[in-house]
Order: sequence, then C-alpha cells, then structure tokens
Amino acid sequence: MRYIALLRGINVAGQKLIKMDALKLHFEMPGFSNIVTYIQSGNVLFDTKETDTSKLCKKVEKQLATKLGYEVPVVIRSLDEIQTAIKNNPFTKLKENDARKLYIVYLSGTPSAEALESLKQYASDTEELRLVQRELYIVTEGIGNSKLTLNVIEKKLGVTGTMRNLATSNKILTM
Repeated sequence: MRYIALLRGINVAGQKLIKMDALKLHFEMPGFSNIVTYIQSGNVLFDTKETDTSKLCKKVEKQLATKLGYEVPVVIRSLDEIQTAIKNNPFTKLKENDARKLYIVYLSGTPSAEALESLKQYASDTEELRLVQRELYIVTEGIGNSKLTLNVIEKKLGVTGTMRNLATSNKILTM
C-alpha cells in the first residue's frame, strides 16, 4: 500500500530545518520501501504492508523524535485518500480570475460540528471554509495573512492538522 506522511511544522520560518535527503533516510525503517520526498514542507511517500494508519503514524513520529530530537506531528493518508480529498473539494467552482487559492488541511480525526462552528469566527469576509470528513478546505487570498492558522485550527477543532495547497496535493498523486 502506498502512503504519504504529511509532516507538520518543518522548514517553516527557519524552524525545525531538515533537508529532504536526510528526511528520506529517517524513513528507512523495517517494512518501509520506495521512499520518496517531495518539496521542503515535509511530504514523504512510502510503501508498506501495514494498513493501520494510527500504528504507522506512531511509528513515524517516534522515529522522527529519536532522529531529530524534537517532536514532529504527522498525518498519514493513503494515495487513494489524497485522491478522494481532491475529488471531495467543495470549491470546484472557483472562477479562473479569483485571486483566492485553495488549501486543504489534512486532519488527524473528524472534528465535531460545534468545533467547526467555533472556528468559523476566525475566517475573514473573503475566506470560506468547509469540512468534508477529515479534510478542512480553506479558500483565501493569502494564508499568511489569515487568522486561520494551523495553531488556531488545531485548538478549535481539537485535532492535529497539516496544510497543503491544491497544487501540492495534486502533485503527490503523480509521484
């Protein structure tokens, strides 16, 4: 089975720096094969016979903490799940000239409707967000200026998350 480990918070604003060739080496564990990294935001594709993603997540997080000396939250999805997340995009009707971009926050679990409501107050007038299963879709003019930061999202939803733009999510499928 082909999976992707989506790492949260590495190589952002000069924090938790790690080169992708070193990250690839950290994934060389028993049962993992065909390891490939994609861009500096921490996307690691690998094959394994293990099908329990919570076990995989714990294994990867433990390995990274040991090798790096700090914790790195990880969300794991199969390539089929990434494809489904892209297909489930509720914002497919964005106009070509729309300056806003789509981001997908891959969550470790499904938050409650109440938690999602508490998050909506952080969206600006030009931002939209929708939850579909374990993915939060955000349309925004600029994620760097948004109040919908990962820290706010995780705190309000009560789950771990990591964000990727639509282009990165699409590219992962071709690797």
